[in-house]
Amino acid sequence: MKSEPRVLSVNVALAQPLRSGDSLVLSAIGKRPVAGRIAVGPHGLEGDEQADHGVHGGLSRAVYAYPVQHYAFWQTVRAQARVGEWGDTLPHGFVGENLTLEGIDEGRVWIGDRLRFPDCVLAVNAPRDPCEKFDAVMGFSQAAKLMRQSGYCGFYLSVLVPGSIAAGERFAVEPGRRDVNVAELFEARWKR
Repeated sequence: MKSEPRVLSVNVALAQPLRSGDSLVLSAIGKRPVAGRIAVGPHGLEGDEQADHGVHGGLSRAVYAYPVQHYAFWQTVRAQARVGEWGDTLPHGFVGENLTLEGIDEGRVWIGDRLRFPDCVLAVNAPRDPCEKFDAVMGFSQAAKLMRQSGYCGFYLSVLVPGSIAAGERFAVEPGRRDVNVAELFEARWKR
């Protein structure tokens, strides 16, 4: 019997200057794990900022979730790009996610599904679209392209029932309409 998926890490950050190509941009992609229960409101997690509300934030993209199993891919790719060392372990939150999740991925979660945590409910709204800030945090210019090719994008959530959330919590996935899953929608957006 499969166990319920769980939250490995809850991650937040304040917006900071980030070197992206030849320019300096404001970004909160550098999320770090926090301890204890974190309040979840309609616009996201307490203590977290989003610098560019055109791509992250607001009611429909309040929280960004990322499957932990993709971290091994990014660690290997960074080592091959000579950005990191073989065996380096990236900290949770490194790809900019608020929730590092175990036991779920883009192919097993559908637009409209609800993630029911012990004290809040979040709804799956969209896959993440990679940008130059992802290249900057990964340390090489092809990272966004590799996210598009791999489909390892994670997904945005809206807050249906505010409350709080903590690392270690298990959650249930309540099916929505099941018209399209996150992986399918992401692939359709980037297919050229």
